[in-house]
Amino acid sequence: MTGERNVTDNPSVESETLEHWALGYLGRYASSAENLRRVLTRRVRRRTGNDTEAVRRASPLIAALVARYVGAGLIDDDAYAAARAASRHRRGDSLRAIRAGLAAKGVAAEAAAAAVAALHGAAPDPDLAAACAFARRRRLGPYRRGDADRTRELAAFARAGFGRREAEAVLGCGTIAEVEALTNSEKP
Repeated sequence: MTGERNVTDNPSVESETLEHWALGYLGRYASSAENLRRVLTRRVRRRTGNDTEAVRRASPLIAALVARYVGAGLIDDDAYAAARAASRHRRGDSLRAIRAGLAAKGVAAEAAAAAVAALHGAAPDPDLAAACAFARRRRLGPYRRGDADRTRELAAFARAGFGRREAEAVLGCGTIAEVEALTNSEKP
């Protein structure tokens, strides 16, 4: 086994390694501060073979690195939350699912609330607009190809976090043009 290094031979992780990992991750993905902290902690655990002492020693290094990136503006939770909320809204995610997704990424409740509130300025009824996009993506309502099973379609909307009002409004449309009109109109 010469030349191979066992991960438990040197279970410590240095700040240069953490910086390399962090910059590599941020080069590929947008992230919140808490999410970056979680990613780096997982990488340390994987590198050290779940050595709790090594993870404990790396924790202040990770915290300092994340704080430095926040201070330098490399990580901005408010901008991250706004961009992620807008992207998920265009994709057809409900406001409830967007809030839950932001919380799962470690975004503070205030930043998530501000990002979701910004969606209200973009559309008169953001949940209805998202429901229309969801129907288009999942081929529900007028976008379906075959026969309709209204119960199954309502269940799909419910699982996605939409209320019955939004689901009924979209499923009540007979044509794709009516669904697009819903997106551009005021609240029903």
